[in-house]
Amino acid sequence: MPEISDRIIVFDLDGTLVDSMRDLVPALNRAISLDGLPPIPFQDVGHIVGKGALAMIARAFDFHGKPLEKSRQKELLDVFLAEYEAHIADDTVYFDGVFEALDTLGTNGWRFAICTNKFEHLARKLITKIGGAERFAAITGGNTFEAKKPNPAHIVKTVELAGGDPAKAIMVGDSDNDIDAAIAAGWPSIAVSFGYSDRPVEELGASTIIGHFDQLSDAVHALSNS
Repeated sequence: MPEISDRIIVFDLDGTLVDSMRDLVPALNRAISLDGLPPIPFQDVGHIVGKGALAMIARAFDFHGKPLEKSRQKELLDVFLAEYEAHIADDTVYFDGVFEALDTLGTNGWRFAICTNKFEHLARKLITKIGGAERFAAITGGNTFEAKKPNPAHIVKTVELAGGDPAKAIMVGDSDNDIDAAIAAGWPSIAVSFGYSDRPVEELGASTIIGHFDQLSDAVHALSNS
């Protein structure tokens, strides 16, 4: 029986592996419509996606110049989450080249895990619906452990759950939560430039940056041999 590799690449989900803004923003717009707010354009909220649902709701209210009352936050959050879960995979797709990159890296002994601040059951539901769940040795969410990104314990425990060695892991993400977690864990990291970061990826402090998944294998090879 072949030995299972302990080298793990940990991926963030939203804005890294999948373009989930296609379903997150419509769910947001359906939620804020309860307060009479018109839809907010993708380009004006997309950079907030990685900050979570409440940040997206707050951004929508700020965009329209309307205060978000604290008493409304929970109700709107509940509506948003229900709307999102009901339509979680209507239009969400993997970014171009993901499976080809995983195939190439897999033949070179790498295994894969997902570590997202999204609720674990939502992450699993999404990956199950759009396919590819079998490719990941572990899928963890923001509620899987006590810690979540940027706390490094989140990514370290994800690798341990996947049966990997945290000392041989690489983080791939699109936001400061991902890269800060990797830096704190002492891991090399790869930032994707096509994600949902609320600031330029060049400022995140990643070990390297890629603009397409066809660059991932070379980036991983360079980092694992440096």
